Amino acid sequence: EAMAKSKVLVVGGTGYIGKRIVKACLAQGYPTYVLQRAEIGLDIDKLQMLLSFKEQGARLIEGSFSDHGSLVNAVKQVDVVVCAMSGVHFRSHNILMQLKLVDAIKEAGNVKRFLPSEFGMDPAQMGHALEPGRVTFDEKMTVRKAIEDANIPFTYVSANCFGGYFAGNLSQLGSLLPPRDKVCIYGDGNAKGKLQLCDNCLLFKLLFLR
Repeated sequence: EAMAKSKVLVVGGTGYIGKRIVKACLAQGYPTYVLQRAEIGLDIDKLQMLLSFKEQGARLIEGSFSDHGSLVNAVKQVDVVVCAMSGVHFRSHNILMQLKLVDAIKEAGNVKRFLPSEFGMDPAQMGHALEPGRVTFDEKMTVRKAIEDANIPFTYVSANCFGGYFAGNLSQLGSLLPPRDKVCIYGDGNAKGKLQLCDNCLLFKLLFLR
């Protein structure tokens, strides 16, 4: 009952995961706040999404990662902060920007729970990861250390790989579409393996190419 009344702030609420978190919070009746960052500039699609959240009952809080005071003011209004900023290495890569959010949460001192932008593979188990994907895991560990050093109550959500990023493209890191003429197998080439195109892969191809 106490958690049902928690005020939740979603940072990165217009992104791939963030917009789903906002919708889930609203659907479950949480008082939901979404950070409206000045950095969206003239991105009308993101603005329209934010306004649609507002129509559904979310409250928009203005803030910027270039304005520490605005972040402190934002987190002071809530009990839980969920960050869903992008950490995809081939698109916008904002993992370390969370360090500014950690500083704001530490200064505000009222946040009962912080969920940083994780949601994928557990970075603590990915010390063997290869470039270019490795940078995401290393930076997530940097954020984890900052959270724990600041004694901020946290929850790390590790849900393994996203099908949308790794199934349809046969785990190719440069595209979301399946390859047409070659497949890169990551590693040193010594491990034996077998590549088999199953019915599910064909289904993904049909879905992505329609």
